Amino acid sequence: MYPPVLLSELGSSVVQLLLVCGLVLVLPSFLDRTRTVHRVFLFGVAGILSLRYFWWRLTDTLAPIGWTWDVLASWSFFAIEAGALFSSLSAFVILMRHRERSQEATEHAGWWQPAGPPKVAMLIATYNEERSILERTIVGCRGLDHDNVEILVLDDGRRDWLRGYCAEMGVRYVTRADNKGSKAGNINNALDVLAADPAPPDFIAVLDADFVPHSNFLSRALPLFHDSSVGLVQTPQHFFNTDPIQHNLGLSRSYPDEQRFFFDHLEPSRDAWDIAICCGTSSVLRWTSIRQIGGFPTDSITEDFMVTLALQNAGIRTVYLNEALTEGLAPEGLKEYVTQRARWCLGLMQIARGRLNPFSRSNLRLRDRWSVLDSVGYWLTSFAFRLAAVVYPLLYWYFNIIVVDATVPDVISYFGVYFAWLLFAMNFVSRGLIVPIVNDVSQLLGAIAITRAAITGLIWPHGHSFKVTAKGGDRSRVVVQWALMRPFIVLLVLTIGGLTIGMVSDAFAYRDAGEGKVVILFWTIYNLFVLAITITACVELPRRERHFGDRPERTLMRAGDKLTRVWLTSLAQDGARVRGIRLAPGEEVLIAIRGVGDVEARVLNPTQDGARLALLPDAQQHEALLRRFYAEGDAPGVSATRLSAILRDAGRRLSFSDAPE
Repeated sequence: MYPPVLLSELGSSVVQLLLVCGLVLVLPSFLDRTRTVHRVFLFGVAGILSLRYFWWRLTDTLAPIGWTWDVLASWSFFAIEAGALFSSLSAFVILMRHRERSQEATEHAGWWQPAGPPKVAMLIATYNEERSILERTIVGCRGLDHDNVEILVLDDGRRDWLRGYCAEMGVRYVTRADNKGSKAGNINNALDVLAADPAPPDFIAVLDADFVPHSNFLSRALPLFHDSSVGLVQTPQHFFNTDPIQHNLGLSRSYPDEQRFFFDHLEPSRDAWDIAICCGTSSVLRWTSIRQIGGFPTDSITEDFMVTLALQNAGIRTVYLNEALTEGLAPEGLKEYVTQRARWCLGLMQIARGRLNPFSRSNLRLRDRWSVLDSVGYWLTSFAFRLAAVVYPLLYWYFNIIVVDATVPDVISYFGVYFAWLLFAMNFVSRGLIVPIVNDVSQLLGAIAITRAAITGLIWPHGHSFKVTAKGGDRSRVVVQWALMRPFIVLLVLTIGGLTIGMVSDAFAYRDAGEGKVVILFWTIYNLFVLAITITACVELPRRERHFGDRPERTLMRAGDKLTRVWLTSLAQDGARVRGIRLAPGEEVLIAIRGVGDVEARVLNPTQDGARLALLPDAQQHEALLRRFYAEGDAPGVSATRLSAILRDAGRRLSFSDAPE
């Protein structure tokens, strides 16, 4: 039995936690996530509680100084955790502000009048993307509602078929003799080509090959250039497909893509501090501004962040318009997903060691230097801490090394209270995007590669090749990413083995750790769940094209001489499904599709209440379908969460049922 003093301490700590939980239930009725004073309160309290937790860890939980393995383990883990904690404090300060510019864009629409609309060059950078990917991007650019646009396809793959396709579509094809400078060099070559024109553009817009602009992309972004100090307008990236974590865990309808928090919440907060950053694609730049700084910098493989710093160094601002104006293709494979994140991390480390580093003699403002340090701190500490949190508990089970020497009441009082408030604050401002375990899995999947990239980039910032994120390809089979999965299998086996040893034998636990053993036991069990789900995410499920914007709609279908009203329940580029009609295999039909027209189709196979159709659109209808799928409508995907939906979908996936896709 626990002694009375300990029971009293436990009761006191539980009361503290219950008090916070009570506030969490009451406060949403009184807080407004858009008001700065309320955000300062939320994240100010989070900062105070995090510092309280840090002081407790420093003064009460570490091994006494001495030449022991306990000291090495305890203090090294604390150092990693402290780095992540101070990175979080920086994020708290950023999140205290928030700015939306939609009203500003509306108020300043057409600021260039009575002069004609400014000329915009749409730059589509491509290397090895398939025709089907480039096709929808070009079609989207052709459908822009701005009247003065030139489309340029920048082909670093030097492909003859793409040259011919561009001629067919009436867009300008640009290539070069080599790939020096990777994407930044490709764009700079196009800038030189445009500079040689009789009339260079007033603005350029940069799109990755797989990103499709909505028709109002330019008409919404250009108004923010009414301010002559603005040289770059960044818009968010949205994705019409699920990322590997959503897809492989079966959470495509209940959990957002991994970048939603950054684009929907962190970038607007950065903009409020005037430190919004360029994110490559889906951005618009003033021609004179980008020429003033000599084009896109090539001294970092994250040329987007670097161009923001180069512009600011010249006194030119970057602003952010938080509207869904483009949508693109998220990495479909887990390997590509991790490679992309590791590349971003490496690029940030190159910036930290480059000519515009936070301690450089430059014209960067203090807040710009903070912006770089904040980003570097995130990449350097967050993923390393997630990996350490899985590894360090093993030291107790196998070697009896105490990493965190703490009692249960203290853990509840200091960590539990801090964590509960942090979850509330982050989820209140982000509408539930921070989900424990799932967020841990998303960080753990790339932790090894990203931590390696962070350390390598800081020590050896130069001489790293640019690795293009592969998009498209055959995704019709189950693929097990053994190389990514293997370390997590090893960690899972070691965790289960250590837990088993702790339950059946004291052979490897040389002394009783007291209450600390309870803390480590809970920590270990939590890690088992995280590792199991991480391994599950490494099994890539087959994909098919799906459009989040699809909703069942009533339409007309002609089969023979009979006209029937049916339900169109799903729609893709090459197929559709209908309900409310009986059809025979191979039957030719005509179906009316909103915004496209009457499209010929053939019945692939009848279903109990309808049929699956193969669509046979003509060229004009094909373009109209692409515009409907990718260039119209609201943001695709999930932007808010419900815990019940996540649990339902996760349960379906883990029970090997069909995941919702």
